[in-house]
Amino acid sequence: MAVVGMACRLPGAGDIDEFWRLLCDRADATGESPPDRYDTGSLTSTQADTGSPNSAQNDAGSLGGRRAGYVDGLADFDAEFFGMSSSEAAELDPQQRLLLMTAWDALEEAGLRPDRLAGTRTGVFVGATRADFVERAFRHGPQAMTAVQYLNFRSVIPAQVSYAFDFRGPSMLIDTACASSLYAVHSAVQSLRVRESSLALAAGVNLVLRPDEGIMMSHAGTLSGDGRSRFGDAKADGHAPSDGVGVVVLKRLADAVRDGDRVHAVIAGSAVGTDGRTTDQLLNPSLTGQLDVLRWAYEDADLDPALVDYVEAHGTGSPLLDPLELQALGEVLGAGRPADRPLLVGSAKSNIGHAEAAGGMAGLIKTVLCLRNGQVPASLHVEEPTPYVDWDRLPVRIPVALQNLPVSDRPAVAGVSSQGVSALNAHVVLRQADPAPAGPPAEPAPGTPHVLALSARSPQALLDLTEAYVTHLGPGGSGAAYPLRDICHTAATRRTHHAHRLAVVGSSHADLVRALSRGGAEEYPHPAVPAALTEAVERYRAGEDVHWEALFDEPGTVVPLPRYPWQTRRYWPGEDRATDTESAADWLLREHARTDFDDASRLADIGIDSLARLQLIVELTQQTGREIDPEEVGRLGTVGELRVWTGSLEAGVR
Repeated sequence: MAVVGMACRLPGAGDIDEFWRLLCDRADATGESPPDRYDTGSLTSTQADTGSPNSAQNDAGSLGGRRAGYVDGLADFDAEFFGMSSSEAAELDPQQRLLLMTAWDALEEAGLRPDRLAGTRTGVFVGATRADFVERAFRHGPQAMTAVQYLNFRSVIPAQVSYAFDFRGPSMLIDTACASSLYAVHSAVQSLRVRESSLALAAGVNLVLRPDEGIMMSHAGTLSGDGRSRFGDAKADGHAPSDGVGVVVLKRLADAVRDGDRVHAVIAGSAVGTDGRTTDQLLNPSLTGQLDVLRWAYEDADLDPALVDYVEAHGTGSPLLDPLELQALGEVLGAGRPADRPLLVGSAKSNIGHAEAAGGMAGLIKTVLCLRNGQVPASLHVEEPTPYVDWDRLPVRIPVALQNLPVSDRPAVAGVSSQGVSALNAHVVLRQADPAPAGPPAEPAPGTPHVLALSARSPQALLDLTEAYVTHLGPGGSGAAYPLRDICHTAATRRTHHAHRLAVVGSSHADLVRALSRGGAEEYPHPAVPAALTEAVERYRAGEDVHWEALFDEPGTVVPLPRYPWQTRRYWPGEDRATDTESAADWLLREHARTDFDDASRLADIGIDSLARLQLIVELTQQTGREIDPEEVGRLGTVGELRVWTGSLEAGVR
């Protein structure tokens, strides 16, 4: 199976490029818990956070530490893009909101147009364990138990993605605790193998909104006293919990090669399994269970485990689990390994904390980036290797500096492991993608013009996208490394085309930068521009469909482009209420309208349904003290009629 697209939102990293830089820079992205999550000051043990590990001996009902890993913009969302009103967005679990935007990012990164995937057997497999958002609502009492909370059940998380994109394949939530997202990858691979799915999105999502689980884990001794995960270190004392959202797009390798997709890495095999009764207690980790799953995974991949170059471990920083995991890896992947090529084993949890259900997905994305870049970043906070591992006998090493993968005449091989408190073990085997087929299309002659077509859902988003392309194509921009034809081909054929559009023509990167900097104000026809390109520009600007493939003599290579510029704002329950200066009509339209509108827009067409009208009645009753006739509200047809009617009521009160 080919990994053709990836996207993430992780502590300190809003995308995969930022994540790779964070890893290579040896950054620790954990930090103090922000007050909008919960009051850590009142919950933190008086004996914790002494500045050193092994300090979290907790008072009753307290947290073991203040540090954790948090994503930026927890409540930020582009509601209009996904056709949601403000009230719908505010009441929707932010796990679903961030997952929707990350899924779109992953598809764009893959060069796959969501509009062309609508109605296909695309599967969605999401690992998630938390329902903090709905649990917080329930704590407000029986009055919070409204029908809207149905949408926030965990089982709806993958369904929200399938609904938004009109995917018709399997849509599954998987909860095996910390192994959830890697189990989601395994499930997606199986679905693709049996052709149940034509394409698959595997994801993990985890947002920490309440302290309950942290208090429980503190008393279980699994949280680090100073909030740092020291995988494989003698001072390891637990992990720092963290947020995380990650999505990978998977496709059968033969299909990806046929369709000209960019392949980041190949999933060669995978396996999952439980410990059964191989330990004396259910929650105790099992060496036997880990050994079994490792052997099964490499049997599935038909690969000799001794060929593996790197493993991204579960690696939480547990003084109990880490040595057991390293022993299992050493026994299975160390057998027959040359002494001069030890197995490298690291953990991204030392950088970003443990994203729980999304932790395996973060590890998978890191591992794909390692294979793509041919390097392994350092695992942090390793000062003295744990004495509970026989380092002289087991050929495993934890990298403490950025280093290259071993040079070989074969593709590099890597593994990713996850373990759940559910006693579930998962392992995925990956290898480097094969080089692109020989004989790529010849680059057009210098001076050949190309059309760059850009679009967005709103004028401001189009402006932001244009500015991103100016940076991307300009001096020092990453787009300067790619042929102009491939850039324009990817933008034209591999991106969804929205209502607000801009198209420019140029024969060099500098030409396009100049045209974009002028806002695409060039007039066509132009003597230097062929008639076919002129017609395409005019039709595109007019909102018509253009057969872009016909404008390119040869299919282009998919190359990285700027991602969609989300127009986000903060949405949170209770934060958007009518103000003294805001009319009832403006409040209703702000809260419930799902699209742009003017006075002639019909209320039903912009999302003002019966529920919204009922809320208007309640709001006006509170403002005016009068009884509002529901039939009168039901007869309102347009935005203009709504404004006039509510204005007259409010004027009567004044």
